[in-house]
Amino acid sequence: MNKPVGSKTQTRAWIFENGKMRSRRDYLTTEEPLEIRLVSPRRTLAVTMRTPGADFELAAGFLYTEGVISSRQDIQRLSYCVDPEIDGEQLYNIVNVELQADLELDLQPLERHFYTTSACGICGKASLEALRMRGCALIPPEPKVTPEIIYSLPDKLRAAQGVFNATGGLHAAALFDSQGELLMLREDVGRHNALDKLIGTALLSEELPLGDRIVMVSGRSSFEIVQKCAVAGVPIVCAVSAPSSLAVSVAEEFGITLIGFLRGERFNVYSGLERITNTISI
Repeated sequence: MNKPVGSKTQTRAWIFENGKMRSRRDYLTTEEPLEIRLVSPRRTLAVTMRTPGADFELAAGFLYTEGVISSRQDIQRLSYCVDPEIDGEQLYNIVNVELQADLELDLQPLERHFYTTSACGICGKASLEALRMRGCALIPPEPKVTPEIIYSLPDKLRAAQGVFNATGGLHAAALFDSQGELLMLREDVGRHNALDKLIGTALLSEELPLGDRIVMVSGRSSFEIVQKCAVAGVPIVCAVSAPSSLAVSVAEEFGITLIGFLRGERFNVYSGLERITNTISI
């Protein structure tokens, strides 16, 4: 039986510096395809390029944030595919999803997910109107946080990024409580995958909605990132870089505090300013 692929891959690199060359061993972030496959009716729901690890959580988070399931109870079983033609070899790039038999499925919206990349996320996303039609609830006005709590998040995220520290090429999504304590972190070559892993873990442990939590992602906050947080009930979403215009629209629509350019003791608030307390206007 084969072994699952690790989250980092060893390689050799040649370093050019100050007119000299040297070789050394280096580590790269592993990027492998993952097929999320429905057992009955048998069909592929999505193929995404991801960093191996937390694959079941990734599949569960994807199904939840895309509206295929609405609770942990909708999932009967998650398993890796077994190839009967190769002595029952386990295929770690295919996750089989068995849903409850009486679950009514509308899989038409998933046609756009047949192939996704780690770079751009899931392509052809539905519009803001489609997100409204899914019935996402307006997020309550709590919690309130101070700027100092927000300032503290990037260093905590970076310190917990074990694979990034080894490879330098990985995104992360982190979950904090309202006091800024790190509760969970997931890494992946794609921001959207890291967030699905995070939300999937919360789903499988029946901790949703995340109504008193803060999510921080490395990189920018796209429409996809904010819509996944809206579905999970996250009130505060922070990012190292800029949001997109549609991300701001989603945040305003569903009552999310959206923070960008969070670096050092500086950040921008694009919506939901009322959750930031102890501020002095100048």
